[in-house]
Amino acid sequence: MNAAALAEGLGVSGQTIGRYLDLLVDLMLVRRLQPWHENVGKRLVKSSKVYVRDSGVVHALLSIGTIEGLLGHPVVGGSWEGLCIEALLAAAPTGTEPFFYRTSAGAELDLVLRLPGGDIWAVEIKRTTAPKVSRGFYVGAEDIKASRKLLIYAGEHDVPVAEGVRAVPLGQGIGLLRAL
Repeated sequence: MNAAALAEGLGVSGQTIGRYLDLLVDLMLVRRLQPWHENVGKRLVKSSKVYVRDSGVVHALLSIGTIEGLLGHPVVGGSWEGLCIEALLAAAPTGTEPFFYRTSAGAELDLVLRLPGGDIWAVEIKRTTAPKVSRGFYVGAEDIKASRKLLIYAGEHDVPVAEGVRAVPLGQGIGLLRAL
């Protein structure tokens, strides 16, 4: 989130935006996902990502009342990503630390989970029924030394995408985390 650009658009200071964002986080309406901070020897994006925690609130604020309206709206991908992140974090064991990962060179992971035992999961989230991951996912997973690589997608079956990468429906991803 670029607080300065948002502040300029609203005609308020960046500090005001920061205080409002802090309030929304405290009220648990918004999640501020922090960037992965381990030193991997690359230029990392250091600003946090911001999600509205309840995608239904997003849909209501945008007056999206039908599934057809949602599927045709540009917010559908971000809404799906936010829904998946919240559901996965709710299922993760207590003590799990969530992050995202992005480098200036384009490597990106939507969600990085550092589990209490030390395992690190790389998670890509796609609102598609034809699962595939980009080169940036592979680079990011290697950078963070991920022990598990998942693609959460809108399909219904567990599908091997590549060696060591599984595409699974959201429900199955939740099940994998609950089983830990």
